[in-house]
Amino acid sequence: GQAAEDGGCHYLFPQPRPARGYGTAFMVEGGRFVRMDVDDAGVTAPGGGRVGMQAEAIAALYPGQVEQRPHKYVQGGRYLRVTRPGSEAVLVFEADAQGRVHEWRIGVPPQVDYVEGCS
Repeated sequence: GQAAEDGGCHYLFPQPRPARGYGTAFMVEGGRFVRMDVDDAGVTAPGGGRVGMQAEAIAALYPGQVEQRPHKYVQGGRYLRVTRPGSEAVLVFEADAQGRVHEWRIGVPPQVDYVEGCS
């Protein structure tokens, strides 16, 4: 995306882009890097989570740190929101109705919780 003249929100994408999905994307809002989005199973999140894992495996990797919220668009899907005491960063895994993670993101609130990215 293109940066808004007012310093709004946009994404930066490494090149070349993958044939499917977006791979890795970096959100910039107000001229500040605030979030990284990943849909590439080859990229591991801090702590070991990754695309393709089951929600139960995510909960086991981050014991006592996962808050589950219902997915806004996927019936039966959920957001697995991982917080760590003393850190402002939040890790969010998106899981489908079968509990399989299809993407994850890490960043700072409120941007990490934007369901539709910059939209």
